[in-house]
Amino acid sequence: MIAVLKPNASPERVEHLIHWLKEQGLGVHVSQGEFQTVLGLIGNTAKVDMEMIQSLDIVESVTRVSDPFKAVNRQFHPDSSEIQAGSAAIGRGHFALIAGPCSVETEEQIIYVAQQVKAAGAHFLRGGAFKPRTSPYDFQGLGAEGIRLLLEAKKATGLPIVTELMDIRNLDLFEEVDVIQVGARNTQNFDMLKELGKTKKPILLKRGLAGTIKELLMSAEYIMANGNEDVILCERGIRTYESTYTRNTLDLSAIPVLKKLTHLPVVVDPSHATGHADLVEPMAMAAVAAGADGLMIEVHNDPPHALCDGAQSLTPEAFAATAKKLFRIREAMEP
Repeated sequence: MIAVLKPNASPERVEHLIHWLKEQGLGVHVSQGEFQTVLGLIGNTAKVDMEMIQSLDIVESVTRVSDPFKAVNRQFHPDSSEIQAGSAAIGRGHFALIAGPCSVETEEQIIYVAQQVKAAGAHFLRGGAFKPRTSPYDFQGLGAEGIRLLLEAKKATGLPIVTELMDIRNLDLFEEVDVIQVGARNTQNFDMLKELGKTKKPILLKRGLAGTIKELLMSAEYIMANGNEDVILCERGIRTYESTYTRNTLDLSAIPVLKKLTHLPVVVDPSHATGHADLVEPMAMAAVAAGADGLMIEVHNDPPHALCDGAQSLTPEAFAATAKKLFRIREAMEP
């Protein structure tokens, strides 16, 4: 249920209404916009008398929300959200480039790549410390040592870092990580999502391998329902009939759909979506044109010898050239 308050509603009356609603056993999400305040009511709203609330002189309108996702719903939060992480922001007009290697391999590698992507305009450094791999014999990442090296790269460049959490038991290792990534395989690990909802860190939530848009939003709802409102959604391609020429199928239509349904920022990962370095730039440009709030792009100093996903990684030089085009598209889209 959503209650839109009148612009002249006094803070005291608003607080009194919120207190009363909470006494009814409801969660109240307050969205303070430039021109109006919206109260999103979460819980068993069937017992709430809509007509009684509507009759209050500080209430403009009351409507029920049929969607199962509430906190992530744009009806609850009409203005787009801005997520702050370290020195960077994403959403509400802030466009973010997240770049770096699939896996952290050495200190020299991660610091060099971090310096190069920052020089090209990246706002965040990504890098895998814990790697989910289909084969148990493939490189699984450096673990805690990988996080330590990411933090060294952060010290050297100032870039906030994004890295994936695979096991909630390792959460204490992520204390200095700026954005915790939930990978496609853990999108519906609901116990993990609940625990991440209790943290104060931004969460970058990737769409599942065959997940629907609704399922992605419900996963975000798990995080937000447990108290963490700093969620970034990531379209990273889904599994379809095509598997020969692209690794996955990048669903660009998900961008405007998500922007319509939710206030959360939406980023796109064209590297995992396509699996081929030569496809990353055109898909990245298309994603920007479709309205993405950011991009996550894999960059490696020596792709042919990368320990993970070298085929889809750009060189620093190629990333710099791509970034210039992306920023030009962004400029062209400005009103």
